[in-house]
Amino acid sequence: MRKIEAKEITEAVARLCLKANFNLRPDVVLALKEALGKEDSPRAKDIIRTLLKNASISKKEGLPLCQDTGMVTVFLKIGQGVRIVGGDLREAVNEGVRRAYREGYLRKSVVDDPLIRKNTRDNTPAVIHPEIVPGDKLKVTVLPKGFGAENISALAMLKPSEGKEGVKKFVMDTVRRHGANGCPPLIIGIGLGGTMEKAALLAKEAILRPLGSHHRKRHIAILEKELLREINKLGIGPQGLGGETTVLGVKVEVYPTHIAGLPVAVNISCHALRQASTVL
Repeated sequence: MRKIEAKEITEAVARLCLKANFNLRPDVVLALKEALGKEDSPRAKDIIRTLLKNASISKKEGLPLCQDTGMVTVFLKIGQGVRIVGGDLREAVNEGVRRAYREGYLRKSVVDDPLIRKNTRDNTPAVIHPEIVPGDKLKVTVLPKGFGAENISALAMLKPSEGKEGVKKFVMDTVRRHGANGCPPLIIGIGLGGTMEKAALLAKEAILRPLGSHHRKRHIAILEKELLREINKLGIGPQGLGGETTVLGVKVEVYPTHIAGLPVAVNISCHALRQASTVL
């Protein structure tokens, strides 16, 4: 049994929160550069250039990519051969978030009750998703996600008879109604199957995938490509001001489901997709 000190987890989470907030994912930077070469609209080109300049300044100066430094989601892949010692796992994660948001002068955006809405003043608690996996390692992934895009995410419990076309219609309708409010270009994660909460988790996990990747199942990879092409035809464009680049990537994750259901969740990220990982 391999032991990992709780303080190591705290240090890792703090480091990753800062890294994620100051560094745009390399695959997103590459996708923006590729989009710049494909855009016909002068306005859209100017916006993409500004987004790339913003990312460069943020990385160089150690400044947040966006004023909304997000509510932190933390994914933990915990090896079966790992034992956490020296403290509580959840508190170790939250202390890492607390430390990063204090030391990095990042905006504290979390309220302690959805209705009373008193700010916790340290951006905790994080939303933590632990998963037990084989091995003796602990992989930590942080996703500080702003709510401009989170607020336009959506969930539907479709009838099985609605099938692929029903899924596409729900995704397209969601982006058509709200896409401009999410600070496009967007990255879209879609979860299909499972139960209500499983579909939502799959959708958020989907946006962690590299933009250049395709689903291993051919029919799902085809669905990703079709949605990418059709969403970009909507013409919403960068920052909702028109153009061919409404979305940089569409990623779909699937899970078995009940004979009577077709859960589908859409999790939307703005271009500032902030994610960082490490393995302990």
